[in-house]
Amino acid sequence: MSPGILGKKIGMTQIFRADGQVVPVTLVKAGPCVVTQRKTPTTDGYDAVQLGLVEFAKAKNINKPMAGHLKKSGADGVRFQREFRLATGDSDLKTGDRILVTEFKPADKVDVTGVSKGRGFAGFVKRHHFRGGEGSHGSMFHRAPGSIGSSSFPSRVFPGMRMAGHMGDAQVTVRNLEIVQVDSEDNVLMVKGAIPGPNGSYVMVRRSRRMGK
Repeated sequence: MSPGILGKKIGMTQIFRADGQVVPVTLVKAGPCVVTQRKTPTTDGYDAVQLGLVEFAKAKNINKPMAGHLKKSGADGVRFQREFRLATGDSDLKTGDRILVTEFKPADKVDVTGVSKGRGFAGFVKRHHFRGGEGSHGSMFHRAPGSIGSSSFPSRVFPGMRMAGHMGDAQVTVRNLEIVQVDSEDNVLMVKGAIPGPNGSYVMVRRSRRMGK
């Protein structure tokens, strides 16, 4: 079986189970994907497979080095590529093999990785959920961060201090999401819950290695 698949986030909706339960799901246009490179312990030092999402892409938007790389696998129209490590039980994939959404089935657990929405410059309260101070009765401490370091020692701000700054636009992985339905005709995965990124963004769907509750 394939270790994962690439796709695009379509958006969220809800479906009804057989018992009438309402389930919020995210629709992911998953695949078809093609294996653009096979990495082995002999040549690369580790076992992995590189997948490319097959979609319409103009030749002028693909540079010459990448075009030469894709030509070896016979993959045309690939812009989004990601690498998946192979583990025991995964298929012995070869360059040029196709990965379809039928590799997955309902009740499978997956980890979804994407790039979160960019929120621009944000303050402490919004970015790090600081509580802040009182809003009235003469309080002069509302949305301030408080102390960020002592004056006498260490007389500096430690790296990693939670402060205001750029929020979002970072890689985020949501683990152990359940696949509710698989639409093989339209190559769509219905994943329970929300996944990172705006509609139309690229995502990686990987089989869960660490099963949680």
